[in-house]
Amino acid sequence: MAEKIKLEICCGTTCFMLGAAEIMQLATNMPPDLDGHVEVTGLACMNACLNENLGHSPFVRIDGKLIGNATVEMVCDELRKRLNGGGDNE
Repeated sequence: MAEKIKLEICCGTTCFMLGAAEIMQLATNMPPDLDGHVEVTGLACMNACLNENLGHSPFVRIDGKLIGNATVEMVCDELRKRLNGGGDNE
């Protein structure tokens, strides 16, 4: 089996209140086409919201790529791209 896509979700207070709580639900409610292909981890804080980035919460990291203003739909779209060989590792 191929290596799983790594999804890290910032669960710091700001990110959690601005949408990370919903994104964390992917840990138990992954869409069927992604189920089994993604490793979901909640992090206490990524420190990504420091300084000028504060308005971009919630943050996730997918295979090392930091994504701000994340939504469940955005995360699933990015996961599907990576599953199908797309996406970049910034």
